[in-house]
Amino acid sequence: MKEAYFAGGCFWCVTPIYKLYGVDKVICGYAGGDEENPTYEQVKSQTTGHRETIKLEYESEKVTYDKLLDIYFANVDPFDSEGQFIDKGFSYTLAIFYKSDEERALAAAKIAALESESKKKAYVELLPYKNFYEAEEYHQDYYLKNPEAFEQELIDSGRKKK
Repeated sequence: MKEAYFAGGCFWCVTPIYKLYGVDKVICGYAGGDEENPTYEQVKSQTTGHRETIKLEYESEKVTYDKLLDIYFANVDPFDSEGQFIDKGFSYTLAIFYKSDEERALAAAKIAALESESKKKAYVELLPYKNFYEAEEYHQDYYLKNPEAFEQELIDSGRKKK
C-alpha cells in the first residue's frame, strides 16, 4: 500500500472524490507544521504551521500517483495564494508533501504545465514529507456522517453550484 499527502484546502471537501478513483483509504489530518498532535482549533487558528491535509492510502496497480495529481489539480484552485474558496488562511493553502524524488518530479511537472497553459503563477508548495497527524474522528468521512451539512459546505464554499 502506498501513501500520498495533499493539502487541498478544506479536507472535508476533497475527501470523497479520491474514493471514486480507486483510493483505498482517505484520512483527514494535519501536516507540515511543528506542533505535535495539533487539534482542529489550533490548526484553524493559523498558529501551528500545519495545513489541513489528506492522507491517501492506495495501490499503484489501481491508481497511479500521476492520476492522483490530476484529481488533486481538478479539485483545487491552484492560483489562489490565500487558501481555497471561502476558506482562507495558511492552513487552507495548497501543498503536496512528497515522499520520493519521483513524486516531487511528477508534481513539479504538473505545476509547470499549469503555469505554462494558464500564464499564471500556481501557489502550490512542494514540500518533503515531514509529518502527519490524524484529525479528530468527527472529521473522518464527514460526507458520509453528515451528508446534508457536507452538501451545504460544498455549495457555501463555492466548490459546487446549487
